[in-house]
Amino acid sequence: AVRILQDDVACDIIKIGSLVRKRETFIKRRARLLGPKGSTLKALELLTNCYIMVQGNTVSALGPFSGLKEVRKVVLDTMKNIHPIYNIKTLMIKRELAKDPELRTQSWERFLPKFKRKNLKKRKEPKKKNTKKEYTPFPPPQPESQIDKELASGEYFLKERQKKRKQMEEIKAKQADAVKRRQEERNKAFIPPKEKPAVKTKKASTEKKIDIEAIKEKVKNAKKKKLGALPEEEVKLKMAADEKKKKKK
Repeated sequence: AVRILQDDVACDIIKIGSLVRKRETFIKRRARLLGPKGSTLKALELLTNCYIMVQGNTVSALGPFSGLKEVRKVVLDTMKNIHPIYNIKTLMIKRELAKDPELRTQSWERFLPKFKRKNLKKRKEPKKKNTKKEYTPFPPPQPESQIDKELASGEYFLKERQKKRKQMEEIKAKQADAVKRRQEERNKAFIPPKEKPAVKTKKASTEKKIDIEAIKEKVKNAKKKKLGALPEEEVKLKMAADEKKKKKK
């Protein structure tokens, strides 16, 4: 508190108790601002050069005016369900950009990250869309009653006997149709299936010429050979070989 008396030090007390309706969500978001073991709060203090204290329904900050401005923004965004890590990232980038003297006069929007909310789901369109009909001041036409239908067809003026006869004729016509349909279904079993067309066998091609001379030569050679006996030349050779064997002995 004594530091407030200095010229370059200011104080800001941010009320966060009325920003969230439910008490449970308020406690969760306040804990998110602190971080695990106060790590998020410590990072904010280092980046903004401010002393921050979270107590009850208020967040009190002490430090330079530029730092207090950033602290207020981070605290309000956290209570609006925006994680403080996004704002800490932007503060870190701004701190690095401030060191460059050329970029001091330029805008830093191109360097800063743009975070989009991912938890918001698009509403699914229904499969059946109800299209609104054109508005007409006149009521819809009244449906016809049974008497109106009978008047239109002329049945209303018939006698009871005639009405019964007409009903019986309609019933008989329906029965005849049913019998006809049943008979057609029974006859389907006796209808022979369609036979495949017979494939015509191709005649043996008579284009090939028969070699008559070769057949004649075969017949002549067969006539010369005697069945069951050797030809004359072979017999003579065999006799000569037997005589030579006898002489050697």
